[in-house]
Amino acid sequence: MNQTSNFNFTDNIILEDDFVLLRPIHESDVENLLEISLNEPETWKYSLVGAEGKDNLINYIQLAIKEREDKKEFPFIVFDKKSQKYAGSTRFYDIKLDFNTLQLGYTWYGSAFRGTGLNKHCKFLLLQFAFETLGMERVEFRADNNNERSIAAMKSIGCKVEGVLRSNMPTRDGNVRRDSIVLSILKNEWFDEVKENLKRKL
Repeated sequence: MNQTSNFNFTDNIILEDDFVLLRPIHESDVENLLEISLNEPETWKYSLVGAEGKDNLINYIQLAIKEREDKKEFPFIVFDKKSQKYAGSTRFYDIKLDFNTLQLGYTWYGSAFRGTGLNKHCKFLLLQFAFETLGMERVEFRADNNNERSIAAMKSIGCKVEGVLRSNMPTRDGNVRRDSIVLSILKNEWFDEVKENLKRKL
């Protein structure tokens, strides 16, 4: 029996530890993320769908919710317990239950939350859920090959680089296409080394 058959996109999945809480994103979360949206537009420099400005943020959240309703993605809002503020968003996407694989991405945080260790706590909770609750065999990550900060963050949690997809997708500048770097963590790698290595960094 497929271990992931009990995964339900309507579940109110909440992942948390002493530092961070992730819960499903809702339309009302526009207000919780508006400050970052208005004041830090560079957050979405490498994103195909941006959330800078209130209209774009509303659209971003509505699209995320629709993808969840269509059983394609599961988007979370990230709450930083230390500051008692909402920090950003992340999600599971390209979820293939039959193959036991998914991608982890669409991750962004306000500048005050970068470099604080928040991302490692989020990734630990998300990876633990993917491998230990959902029974995934592979979790994939992608980024613009120019996005050095994002790539460094993925490597630091234990992702292995698989290669670069050339001219993989458009960018918001319609005249430019991006190369996408592909990284991943496999189930055996999670249990053999990645989990403990990441736990030590928390």
